[in-house]
Amino acid sequence: MNRSKRIWIGLSLAVAVSSATAAALFAAEGPAAPGAAPAATAKPPAAAAAPAVQKSGALPAATAFDRMKGLVGEWIDVDGAYGLKNQVAVSYRLTGSGTTLVETLFIGAPHEMMTLYSRDGNDLVLTHYCSGGNQPRMRATSVSGDVVRFDFDGGTNLDPAKDQHMHSAWIEFISADEIRGEWLGWDGGKPAAGHQVKYHLKRKTS
Repeated sequence: MNRSKRIWIGLSLAVAVSSATAAALFAAEGPAAPGAAPAATAKPPAAAAAPAVQKSGALPAATAFDRMKGLVGEWIDVDGAYGLKNQVAVSYRLTGSGTTLVETLFIGAPHEMMTLYSRDGNDLVLTHYCSGGNQPRMRATSVSGDVVRFDFDGGTNLDPAKDQHMHSAWIEFISADEIRGEWLGWDGGKPAAGHQVKYHLKRKTS
């Protein structure tokens, strides 16, 4: 059994989610079943997409990053997307003298993962440290109202034309205490069927 399949099996046992095992969706897994159609790229709610899309250069990285820094704290999994419904599933903290935001997923679990957000000149960028053993990078490519979209911008320990990896993401700021978003994975150089996590989080206040 190869390493990617061992990761898939381990994560499936670790977190049981009714619709899909969220941890396994992040990890590099085996190819989609023969004949499976590529997953449709999910879009943020229509209300969030109404404003005209702007290139990330039109939104200063400082402004976008300041909003991201407002996420510092612990966040509750509202609908169970991370297999921890009504429990703390995600946390955010600052490091590097406030220049990097650290997002921790599946806190304390063997498949715990981190995503680091920071500025790169006029852009907001991220590096996702996946339990699948790869580290995809993404760059904010557009902003529409309260939605920031990220797209693949390289990575380490992966071949995007062959390997399964997280390839894009979006996050919507509903309020200071509520967010939702989605991670979208690719496999074999195209969107992977079932390799996505759509989440809804609320800030833990007590």
